[in-house]
Amino acid sequence: MKTDLRLTDTNAASDSKGRTWGLEGGLFWWLLGGIGAAITVFFLLLVVLKMTLGISLGIALAPLALCLAYIFGLRQGKPPGYDRDWLEYILGARGFSPDTDRARIPKHPLYES
Repeated sequence: MKTDLRLTDTNAASDSKGRTWGLEGGLFWWLLGGIGAAITVFFLLLVVLKMTLGISLGIALAPLALCLAYIFGLRQGKPPGYDRDWLEYILGARGFSPDTDRARIPKHPLYES
């Protein structure tokens, strides 16, 4: 009878949301939404508003570019919540972070510098 135990690393603790088309988690839905919005805007401008092909294409690329900037700038390869933290930082919300302005922090009366 063989008594040697074979141990293998299973990485059971890793939580992955998977990958689709090289994008993490459900980011491909953002890409599909951007493509759908670009196609919709393109045909509305071309058919309904009778704009030229070049102008319609140029304007229609804006929603796709915004989605790609969001995906690759704020979500892909970043920690969870990075996009929300970035938005709060841009809007100037400090949340529960400490005040970084040292001039406004009162000094202790017995503190000697």
